[in-house]
Amino acid sequence: MKKAAPGRGDERSGLSRRDFIGATVVAGVSGACGETSTGMNAGSEAVPDLETLATTIEEKIERDNIYTRLLGVKAHLPGHGHATALGGSRMPADVIEAMQEANDYFVMMDELTVAAGKRAAEVVKAEAALITSGASGGLLLGTAACLTGTDEEKMRALPNPTWPKRECIIQKAHRYPYDFALQAAGATLVEVEGREQLMNAIGENTAFIFGLPRHVALSGTLATEVLQPEELIEISKQASVSVMIDGASRLPPTGNLTIFNELGADLVVVSGGKGLRGPQSTGILSGRSDLIEAARMQAAPNDLIGRGMKVGKEEIIGLIVALNRYAQLDHAAERTEWKQKAEYLAAELQGIDSFTAEVVDESERAPYVEIDWDQGVIPMSHREVRDHLRRRPGQRVALSSLFGSRRIQTRCMRDGEEVLVARWVREFFTEGYKSVAGGATSSL
Repeated sequence: MKKAAPGRGDERSGLSRRDFIGATVVAGVSGACGETSTGMNAGSEAVPDLETLATTIEEKIERDNIYTRLLGVKAHLPGHGHATALGGSRMPADVIEAMQEANDYFVMMDELTVAAGKRAAEVVKAEAALITSGASGGLLLGTAACLTGTDEEKMRALPNPTWPKRECIIQKAHRYPYDFALQAAGATLVEVEGREQLMNAIGENTAFIFGLPRHVALSGTLATEVLQPEELIEISKQASVSVMIDGASRLPPTGNLTIFNELGADLVVVSGGKGLRGPQSTGILSGRSDLIEAARMQAAPNDLIGRGMKVGKEEIIGLIVALNRYAQLDHAAERTEWKQKAEYLAAELQGIDSFTAEVVDESERAPYVEIDWDQGVIPMSHREVRDHLRRRPGQRVALSSLFGSRRIQTRCMRDGEEVLVARWVREFFTEGYKSVAGGATSSL
């Protein structure tokens, strides 16, 4: 863990906003979660005045954005990662341009589905792939494929399989809110505790094993007790049973895009939004060619269980462009930009009574700022702070939804947005909390 530089701006550390942010702007923003910042001309090498830039962004966030103009819905600044509930990620300009062009033409959707799947498989290093309606759509279609194979009569029976081989073995530590998609396809979940129970549960009714990269279970199970994907893949091969791994939100590290296919998983699911920054409504199901074919047969435009989970031609093209972009991206440079913003934020948040802010940069995952406070001085829980910043009137920054309010993520920030995030978070923890402490609610 790297501690933040002491002091805030030139008042406390001798480092100005321009010292921190100027280098970030000059470095370029092609790899950042947002493209060129509002107020900065594409192709220009000039560094905009940062206060002017922040003012322009603030105006758009407050009033001049499509959500507020059209529907009266508030926009917010990102202090979060690629959380679906908070808006996902920002698509790069070339992805949006490709989707606009795709809108101008018509294609046979079955041909497009096959061709796009072939290209996706090349990038994720799998035998075959299918573009799905988000990662959840991939989970459902992957489950359907494991239940039916290419038997069309069985496909028509879903989600009510009448045959015994419909069980999905899942370790209790791997249960999570999204495994409803497995049951929605018709699978019966068989919950086990450890490795021995899992091995004993495998039988003639086992359709597949399911798991995800998880070091600590939601219930607090210790990491040593949680079977990792490589172990599940090994077990499945020994038992000649299929295994599906959900790696939906595991980018970065960049290697997670291919690692589970390289390890030999039969099916792998990833999100097409989030770290890939394609359309948030897309996903990729990849793996064994026979299972992918079974999933494709049940997906739109066909009229089986996946019909309602359509992926538009524009979304498919957008995802392929995002994949191509990701394959060529300078990930180290992108990560450096995230870290620069985190260091600026942590420095700006020093000097608040009972409050700490530190940069965490201890793995290949995205750097972030970890914040904490003495609740005896600032009488609000982490959840109360998170919920207040997300939903309460006058608040304009959303913090991570996966980790309470303790993490400020920078990967979705455009240049200049960290200036406003630092300003508004500082205002809240110095003065703003005083008007809501005690009346905050954690009901959301």
